[in-house]
Amino acid sequence: MYNTRKITADLSWIGASDRRLALFENVYPIPLGVSYNSFFLKDEKTVLLDTVDSAVAEQFFANLKHVLNGRNLDYMIINHMEPDHCSQIARVIALYPEVKIVCTAKTKQMIEQFFALILPTEQYILVKDGDILPTGKHELTFVSAPMVHWPEVMVTFDKTDGILFSADAFGTFGAINGNIFADEVNFERDYLSEARRYYCNIVGKYGPQVQMLLKKASALDIKMICPLHGYIWRENIAYLVEKYSKWAAYEPEEKGVVIAYGSIYGNTENACEILAAKLAEKGVKNIKMYDVSVTHPSYIIAEAFRVSHLIFAAPTYNAGIFVNMENLLRDITAHNLQNRTVALIDNGSWAAMCAKQMKEELEKLKNIEFSEPIISLKSALSENQLKEIEDLADKIADNI
Repeated sequence: MYNTRKITADLSWIGASDRRLALFENVYPIPLGVSYNSFFLKDEKTVLLDTVDSAVAEQFFANLKHVLNGRNLDYMIINHMEPDHCSQIARVIALYPEVKIVCTAKTKQMIEQFFALILPTEQYILVKDGDILPTGKHELTFVSAPMVHWPEVMVTFDKTDGILFSADAFGTFGAINGNIFADEVNFERDYLSEARRYYCNIVGKYGPQVQMLLKKASALDIKMICPLHGYIWRENIAYLVEKYSKWAAYEPEEKGVVIAYGSIYGNTENACEILAAKLAEKGVKNIKMYDVSVTHPSYIIAEAFRVSHLIFAAPTYNAGIFVNMENLLRDITAHNLQNRTVALIDNGSWAAMCAKQMKEELEKLKNIEFSEPIISLKSALSENQLKEIEDLADKIADNI
């Protein structure tokens, strides 16, 4: 049975949600599930904007059949070729062999790679920045968005209704629970953290490219944003754009402290607990602590994008960094975090070495200020090191 939603008089949501998938891209936990958004524009010409993941294909095709209502499909616009959005391209073409495929030249190449599908040249409409496709009452224009977050990406803007089909930009982890608009839920309370985690882990590495897209988008009269994951925005769009602007510029959203620690027998954790208490005594209210062996790196990366000050604490392990901390730090550097103040704590019963290695990893990032000195534990925090903890807490609290 079909399950579609009207967005405007001419536009419908024909996507679906997956609550069974444990790991998005086989990497990121998605306890709230994920939605795969596809859109259908009914005009003098019929237009499909992106498909869905294979996991929800049957629901998608039931939806597409319903909205077509016996009509042929004229255009299939492909904004992004990642398989969670493009997996059904070949099947759409098989069902509607006369459909015209609207995409970039790079997308055409990827269609041939993914599906070994060689179509007649005339079946493609290859578009670039500023090209326009009239569909009757509506006029669609295309804006290239390379590396947001793949090189072939574009976004589509319906000039008639002011709707931006934003590909993976402005997406959010989480299944659709009936409501499809962000203003129908308490987004800030329930979904902002998942929007941040989605951005930071999926797109975060490409801040300059996102800033370029935001600049292009600022020239458009946007009244609604339809991303490929998560909620549709028709109100308070400036709020979402402001968040993206900060994330893309690697600016902290808030003054605060995230303490990420690895601890084998609890001694490094104890030092971090004491440091957190000292920070609280000095008036710092925005403090979060994460055990890197328990918390998936994607959550800590999102938190690192959120706050201004980061503390990493870990034992030396096999003469290197405790393995889960090492994985986290490499993930952070891979995502290009910048403009943060960092403090380091290491622990070693006979050779505390990992702080130096943690610092070397983080020095790969831009505009990282280290709070010195590094605190180095010998098995456990000793009484005479409490002043070091106190001094570090003073320095961070004063900076905040």
